[in-house]
Amino acid sequence: MRVVIQRVIEASVKIDGQINGIISNGLLLFLGIENSDNHEDIQWLVNKIINLRIFNDENEVMNKSVLDVDGNILVISQFTLYASTKKGHRPSYIKASKPDFAFPLYEKFKEELTFSLGKPIQSGIFGADMKIYSINDGPVTIIIDSKNKE
Repeated sequence: MRVVIQRVIEASVKIDGQINGIISNGLLLFLGIENSDNHEDIQWLVNKIINLRIFNDENEVMNKSVLDVDGNILVISQFTLYASTKKGHRPSYIKASKPDFAFPLYEKFKEELTFSLGKPIQSGIFGADMKIYSINDGPVTIIIDSKNKE
């Protein structure tokens, strides 16, 4: 699993002109899934995300997690995170999982994230044409891959 994490002041997702999810003060997550992903990847990634200390403390040092600041989370499915641009100018998405494999993992990821955060999260709709709006705070943007645990 690959995730792009953005610390945001606010973020929302619109589908067919209607707001499907909206948050303030928290994390906007773009999640990509590949065929080798499994429940262990979900657990590792969820634990990493909710405990990632990227929110400022009273000294303006990034020392607090989304849990510490009672932040919110908006999750967006993003198969293009597995784009390969090695050949030519048209990206290949061969590494991205097909919906029949990715959708259940996406739903399980949201379920685990909700449980670990201790409150409901917001999300887009898997496979939908979504319009994402956000105000990145910092800016802080971090990329994590469960297969490359750095």
